[in-house]
Amino acid sequence: MFVRSPNINVMIKAAEKAGRGLVRDFGEVEQLQVSKKGPADFVSTADKRAEETIRRELEKARPEYGFLMEEGGIVKGEDEDYRWIIDPLDGTTNFLHGIPHFAISIALEEKGEIVAGVVYDPVKDEMFWAEKGKGAFVNDRRLRVSARTRLSESVFATGIPFMGRDTEDDGHGLFLRRLEKIMEKTAGVRRFGAASLDLAYVAAGRYDGFWERGLAPWDVAAGILLVKEAGGFATDAQGRAFSFKRADVVTANEKIHKSLLDVLRSAK
Repeated sequence: MFVRSPNINVMIKAAEKAGRGLVRDFGEVEQLQVSKKGPADFVSTADKRAEETIRRELEKARPEYGFLMEEGGIVKGEDEDYRWIIDPLDGTTNFLHGIPHFAISIALEEKGEIVAGVVYDPVKDEMFWAEKGKGAFVNDRRLRVSARTRLSESVFATGIPFMGRDTEDDGHGLFLRRLEKIMEKTAGVRRFGAASLDLAYVAAGRYDGFWERGLAPWDVAAGILLVKEAGGFATDAQGRAFSFKRADVVTANEKIHKSLLDVLRSAK
């Protein structure tokens, strides 16, 4: 029987409270689609409101911790060993278009290492959570990465560069070359538009792996821990240990991680 730590309980409470607000706001987005102004300003406000809710809840419980937030940036805390890393609305474009696939991501960093994380999908009411050394879960069920061993039977997720941009590209469409190589050797590729949920789905065995470039720490902090605690591997495209400094993520189960890396490397 697992026991949630006080930190995880605090994170879950904050995510659930912010999630209720996002679901309420999401219900209004479709009504705004027909207005001249459109829903963009409304969604931006919903994003900031969710972040404020999360910060308020976390500060109440751990007033000495710092923050790294998508909207609010860096806030130093009295205890410099700890900080929260927050994405209050991962999947903003989905939210904006009335697509019910988005999430809240909260991670706790201790001395530069992620030690706890939650990814909450408020529409499906799925709370993915993990602590270092204690496993990964969705609600009350233990998670394990998939057991597939062949690329030809595997489904992978990725993110498509915004408006065709590929950060740190060589100018010749590296993303498209990688995608072509992966499509040739796998059962399929999915692009659902929320990296935190992509990683949570890898942890849950729904996807067999995930790769993407140019991600920010708040996009992946909680999700990477979920994958690792569910028995998966997380590196950059060169096979080096994952680091926020490189913002290049490749995750999969132990059996197919090397094969996925080999295919990505072949796209020169």
